[in-house]
Amino acid sequence: MKKFFGEFKKFITRGNVLDMSVGVIVGGAFTAIVNGLSNFILKPLINWLLSIILGKGSLEDIVTFLGEPAYTKDGAIDLANSFYIDWGSFINAIINFLLIAFVLFSIVKAINHMKDSQDKLEALSRQGKLTKEQKKELKANGINKKDKEAVAKYFADKAKKEEEEKAKAEAEAAEQARLDRLANPTTEDLLKQILETMKNK
Repeated sequence: MKKFFGEFKKFITRGNVLDMSVGVIVGGAFTAIVNGLSNFILKPLINWLLSIILGKGSLEDIVTFLGEPAYTKDGAIDLANSFYIDWGSFINAIINFLLIAFVLFSIVKAINHMKDSQDKLEALSRQGKLTKEQKKELKANGINKKDKEAVAKYFADKAKKEEEEKAKAEAEAAEQARLDRLANPTTEDLLKQILETMKNK
């Protein structure tokens, strides 16, 4: 029993579980905000526009009956006992979806913008500063890290050497690929050789 509660405690104190809990709570509050925006601000505006355009008072009035609607004793339409397509609820669901998508897009865009700004600031703060690895490398090569000219020359020579090695490796790989193709010619290569031989004759 003690082991069970120990595992349970370990589970609920994990970082991702706590993050998920916060996300669920904030998500619930966020859904209430979106529903409030939809029900109390956008719906009245849409209902007002619909009343001007269609002469109907609200989204709830936009229905298509499948067959004859049922009526109550006082002659009103009984939606509970009628078969109908509720276009109003469908439109409302679309409005809620668009609202949630737009707000989430705005939040993600703002977070990404802040992250990019932070990365740029970190990059700017690192400019001109040597990393621990670079300091060790300079020390191993007998270069004083305070001698800016020597440091700049060392890293420029190193970059040039790396570029030359990369170009050499690419050239060797291309030559090796050419030799491999000559050793194992493809059908296309054989056809070209036959055509060249026929031309020469």
